[in-house]
Amino acid sequence: MGKTLLLSPYKMGRSQLSHRVVLAPVVRARTYDHVPQQHVALYYSQRTSEGGFLISEATAVSETGVGGFLNFPGIWTSEQVRAWRTVVDAVHEKGGVFFCQIWHAGRSHNTIGLLLAGQHVSKSGLQSKTYSQTWTVVSQYKQVRVQMMIIVHCQTETILSLTTQLLQDLGCSLGAPYGKTPISPTNKPLTPELYPGRTYNPPRRLATEEIPMVVEEYRLAARNAVEAGFDGVEIRAVSGCLIDEFLKDSVNDRTDKYGGTLENRCQLALEIVEAIASEIGPDRTGIRLSPFLLFHECSDSDPEALGVYMAQALSKYHLAYAHFIEPRIDVFGKISETPYSLGPMRKAFKGTFIVCGGYTREEGDKVIANGAADLVAYGRYFVSNPDLPKRFEVNAPLNEYDEATFYSQDPVVGYTDHPFMEPHL
Repeated sequence: MGKTLLLSPYKMGRSQLSHRVVLAPVVRARTYDHVPQQHVALYYSQRTSEGGFLISEATAVSETGVGGFLNFPGIWTSEQVRAWRTVVDAVHEKGGVFFCQIWHAGRSHNTIGLLLAGQHVSKSGLQSKTYSQTWTVVSQYKQVRVQMMIIVHCQTETILSLTTQLLQDLGCSLGAPYGKTPISPTNKPLTPELYPGRTYNPPRRLATEEIPMVVEEYRLAARNAVEAGFDGVEIRAVSGCLIDEFLKDSVNDRTDKYGGTLENRCQLALEIVEAIASEIGPDRTGIRLSPFLLFHECSDSDPEALGVYMAQALSKYHLAYAHFIEPRIDVFGKISETPYSLGPMRKAFKGTFIVCGGYTREEGDKVIANGAADLVAYGRYFVSNPDLPKRFEVNAPLNEYDEATFYSQDPVVGYTDHPFMEPHL
């Protein structure tokens, strides 16, 4: 059996990697109250190999940035930093290299969010759990903050109906989580009920003079990540988050220096890159981009030009890497034929190039062999196969993943209970 190129060593910035199989930043929604617990440490530790590279799930830079997504992690408080330190230590104890992906939700700030996503855990769609979230409840008389406790023992649609009816009975409407209005380059709202189980509040267009404060949130989050022990950070600029909204012309309708031309639309992303690289070092800084991806009604009329421009502009910073999502895949993992490729971006970027997008072992080998990428990130199959690099090494069968458990919020089922390969294999 010939050795797969995915298992060959690679030097990425200051990090010597033993193989090229990367844990992609996969949302798991198990970080209760936005603070990582011990099961999070176990999850990442399980997926760590000596010299392996892991990227954390999307971690919010601020309270507003978490966007109302229940049980998404944050890194804006000292408590969160201390909690992440335990997770990072677990990865480092096994010899892994660990970057923290940082983000701001932007207008995808989610009123109901993943509060109810866990109801898709079981085959029957039924599960009993208790969740809590702080919301702003707005009545005709006054605005107050409440802690809403919902005991769930029915399907998502029923709970949404009950929640809405409860508020109507109180003469209230459900405002933004934490009382924060979503921010965006635009004031254009997302389509109501764009995705099942989610509702969105209209965003507020950021004033030009406010944008440096957003950059500062990212800088501080990067500093916090290094304080927590992370080896670096990955800036999330994908899937309709705040940076992605600025990059893409279907959303960005600004007329100031952050809108209009391609160069202007990329300005915020590059300011954030520069601030973080200056704070923690360019070799501790990576970025993830998805110029071809449509999510949260965020797309671009010329995605290839956007990707190439960003790849060229990023090259001057000598970053740890650029991480691009393949144009062939959508946000739900469906692969389709497309005339586009990441080839022009690979050519334009001078540095480590990571690709992600439904790769098999054989496809990952191929892109390494033909020079189309240096590293390959795996998401869904790394979720269900915590020992994925070892399985690739011996070409062992893979555990199938169960999408119903991806965001179930259960600290064990679909999270840390995936079986490892038999020792004799």
